Amino acid sequence: MDISYILNELGEERENYFNAIAPPIIQTSNFAFKKVDDLRKAFEDEMAGYLYSRGLNPTVDILRKKLAALDGAEDCLVFSSGAAAIFAGIFANVKSGDHIVSVNAPYTWAQRMFDIILPRFSVSTTYIDGTKIKDWDKATQSNTVLYYLESPNSWDFALQDIKSVAALAKSKSITTFIDNSYCTPLYQRPIEMGIDMTMQTATKYIGGHSDVLGGALCGNHAMMKKIFDSEYLNIGSGIQPFNAWLLIRGLRTLPARLNRISNTTTEVIQFLKQHPKVEGVIFPFDESFPQYQLAKQQMTGACGLFTFILKTGKMESIVKFCESLQHIMMAVSWGGHESLVIPKCSGIDPKHFDPDNREHRYVRMYAGLEEPHYLIADLEQALAKMN
Repeated sequence: MDISYILNELGEERENYFNAIAPPIIQTSNFAFKKVDDLRKAFEDEMAGYLYSRGLNPTVDILRKKLAALDGAEDCLVFSSGAAAIFAGIFANVKSGDHIVSVNAPYTWAQRMFDIILPRFSVSTTYIDGTKIKDWDKATQSNTVLYYLESPNSWDFALQDIKSVAALAKSKSITTFIDNSYCTPLYQRPIEMGIDMTMQTATKYIGGHSDVLGGALCGNHAMMKKIFDSEYLNIGSGIQPFNAWLLIRGLRTLPARLNRISNTTTEVIQFLKQHPKVEGVIFPFDESFPQYQLAKQQMTGACGLFTFILKTGKMESIVKFCESLQHIMMAVSWGGHESLVIPKCSGIDPKHFDPDNREHRYVRMYAGLEEPHYLIADLEQALAKMN
């Protein structure tokens, strides 16, 4: 299916809403019926029609169709956030006594689920490096039911060999779940590599404007129906119509934004790599990246998120650099129009700062839609102010 068709036409029955170019926001909580039999059918299968916007909604359905097609999946559920999509997708596939294998240091709210919520229901998790297939095989137990991948992750961008992990899981009848927020389905297609469920935080590149939250979960129809009938409806974490409309708007320009962001990122990284106050840069598409060949094999792009390591022995110098930036803002997340940084030391007690630990000197940067020279000039003046 052509990407231009997906982004501009799929799911949009314009003749049903006055031939409007932009789809309407169906801002309603529920839907009326003229026949009791029709209402009864809606009660029997809420995924088969419109009953209540906690479940299906016409504006949300347009978005579902587009996101499923982008991922090459049969179906998609859209949640109020990426954290909600992770929670529902995992919770629907575990029971008491089950075991999960996860990559080390996954997204904060995924790890909190593994460490705090699931143990209350006797579900355990083993964390692994994940960069080698033997890690997965060795950690698998007789009660393992789910593999959780995040490739690349969002700090050191460690990759998993997605095809190999998916094949191992299928040989053991284990369900696979991947966080694909870093790449989006434009630059990495896990469903085609054998993954069962792929999630992306639509807040980031899909929305693209830092003004809406959302999470997309894609997979086969049977899996999405299973989650819809239980966790999706029960928790009530589906996306609202207006937010779905904002994500549809963001999708229109997704390829153009990713292309511009990727080009800008290349220029910024080249500047940082030659700067005397920068020890190194971590980016999957840089030839110095330890898994560069795997990145080129399973990704077609790497977008705008990377990490650089400042060459300093003092936490105060890192703080000075970040607080001296005049245009690049300090904030979490990525994928919007604005460039951002976040220092790793912001999550470290100052008395525990260790200059010999490279991770403590990490600064993660997201290159947005600004001109490359504008970002480079800001970085240059901030680096000059480091002690």
